[in-house]
Amino acid sequence: MSAGLLLAVIALAMLSAGGLAYAFLFDRIQAEDTTERRVGMVQGNAAAREVVRDRAAEANRRRRTVQETLKDVEERQKVRARHGKNPPLNLRMEQAGLSWSRRTFIIISIVCGVIFFLGATIIGLPRYAAIMVAVAGLLGLPRWFVNFLRKRRFDKFLDEFANAMDVIVRGVKAGLPLNDCIKIIAAEAAEPVRSEFRTIAETQALGLTLADAVDKLPERVPLPEASFFSIVVGIQQRSGGNLAEALNNLSRVLRERRKMKGKIKAMSMEAKASAAIIGVLPVVVMGLVYMTSPEYIMLLFTTPTGNVILGFAAFWMTLGILVMRKMINFDF
Repeated sequence: MSAGLLLAVIALAMLSAGGLAYAFLFDRIQAEDTTERRVGMVQGNAAAREVVRDRAAEANRRRRTVQETLKDVEERQKVRARHGKNPPLNLRMEQAGLSWSRRTFIIISIVCGVIFFLGATIIGLPRYAAIMVAVAGLLGLPRWFVNFLRKRRFDKFLDEFANAMDVIVRGVKAGLPLNDCIKIIAAEAAEPVRSEFRTIAETQALGLTLADAVDKLPERVPLPEASFFSIVVGIQQRSGGNLAEALNNLSRVLRERRKMKGKIKAMSMEAKASAAIIGVLPVVVMGLVYMTSPEYIMLLFTTPTGNVILGFAAFWMTLGILVMRKMINFDF
C-alpha cells in the first residue's frame, strides 16, 4: 500500500469518527447553545429592567422636585398677591420707573394741592369747594400720575417681553448659557425690559443664584407673564427641562395676546368715542353758556342752591363716566 493511499484512509477514518461524535453529541451541543442564549436573554432583560427602573426613579425624583418647586412658587405667589393689590408707595413709584423719594412725592403733592386751591379761589369758588379741590389735587393727581406711568411702563414691558423671550430661545438652542442670554437682553433690549434684566444680571453678580435673581422680577413687574417666566426658570434650574420650548410657548402667547388686544381696541373705539363725547358734552355746554351768558351760569357757583345742584350734577356725571368706563373696559 502506498503512502498516499494510507493517508487518505486515515483522513477518511478521522472524518468518520468526527461525524459519529458530532451525531452523538448534537443534542448536548444544541442544549448548551440554547442555554447560553437563554442566559444572555435573561441578562439582557435584567439590564433592560435595571435601565427602566433607573429611568422611572429619575422621573419620580424629577416629578417630586417639580412638585416641591411649584408648591414653593404657589406660596410665594399667594404672598405677592396679598401685597400686590395695594403695594407700598415706594414700590409703586419704582414700578412706574420714577426715582422719587417719599419726601419728593409729598412735596409734589403739597404743591399740587396749593395750586388747585389757588386756582379754585381765583375762579370764585366758595371756600369749602376750594378746599375740596385742593384735597383732590393733594391726594388724587400725584397718585393718578404715578399709576398712569406704572400702567404705561407695564404695557411697554409686555410689548418688548416677547422679543426678549425669542432672544433666550434662540440663544439656548444655539448652545449659549441662560446667563449670557440675559446679559444680551440687558445690553440690547428696549426699555423697560433692558433695565429689569440688567437688575437680574446685577443681582446674580452679587452672589444670588439665577433662580433667586429671576424670582424677584414679579415683585418689580407684577404681571402673569413675568411670574410664568420666573416659574419656568426656577423649575429648569432645579430639575432641568426644555427651557427653549417653554419660553417659545410664552412668546407665542404674548404675541397672540397683543393681537387680541389690538382687535379689542379697534372694536371698542366706537363705544369709547361715544363715552368720551357724552362725558365731555356737559362741560362744553357749560363753557359755551358761560361765554354767552356768564351771569346765568355763575348762579351755580355763587348761590348755595346752585352749589348743591352743581355738586349733585358732578356726582352723577362722575358715576355715569365710571359706569361707561367699566362697560368699555375689556379684560383679556
